[in-house]
Amino acid sequence: MGELAELINIGKVVEEQLNEVGISTVEELRAAGSKQAWLKIRGIDSSACINRLCALEGAIQGIRWHDLDVEKKCELKEFYNAFK
Repeated sequence: MGELAELINIGKVVEEQLNEVGISTVEELRAAGSKQAWLKIRGIDSSACINRLCALEGAIQGIRWHDLDVEKKCELKEFYNAFK
C-alpha cells in the first residue's frame, strides 16, 4: 500500500481507486479536495456513497469521518444528494 492508505479512513480499495483516477499522494488529495476526489471515484464506481465522500474529507482533515462537524456533514450530504 502507498502513502494514501496511511491516512485515516483510507483503506486499500479507496487508495486503489484514488490511484486509478490520478490521485496518488496526500498533496494531490488535499489539492483536489474531498468533493472532486469523490466525483472522480464516482466516475469509475457508481456505488461510491456518502460514507466514502465523508471518509475522504476526514482523511484530508486527519480525523475519523464520524467526527466531522455537523456543518461539514450537512454540506457534504447536500453535495452528495445533488448527484443521486
